[in-house]
Amino acid sequence: MIAWTMRILAAAGLLGSAWVHWVVWADFMRDIAVVGPLFLVNVVAGVVIAIAVLAWHHWLPALAAIGFGLATLGAYVLSVTVGFFDVQERFTTQAEVWGVITEAACVVFGIALLVARPGRRA
Repeated sequence: MIAWTMRILAAAGLLGSAWVHWVVWADFMRDIAVVGPLFLVNVVAGVVIAIAVLAWHHWLPALAAIGFGLATLGAYVLSVTVGFFDVQERFTTQAEVWGVITEAACVVFGIALLVARPGRRA
């Protein structure tokens, strides 16, 4: 039961991040040269990994969720601090807040899913 809860929460984080990136891409990011296409990659990857987390009871989807969250958070931190492919963010919009929350959820619940995985050997 705990593993299923972690699966659902990790998938929710992945789908939430995908949704935030889709909305931001549709609003204005589609016109940005490098980062615009990367937002679409994030949308597709979030959905694919969420499906894998729910359907494939293996450690790889959990690890992918963690990597997805860390990579996306890392790119965002770069965009807020030094800039990321000429994009400089300021952490002022609701989309940015929800993006950070959902990506942190990917990391936290992905790690929890690895720990709570049934049949895991100590």
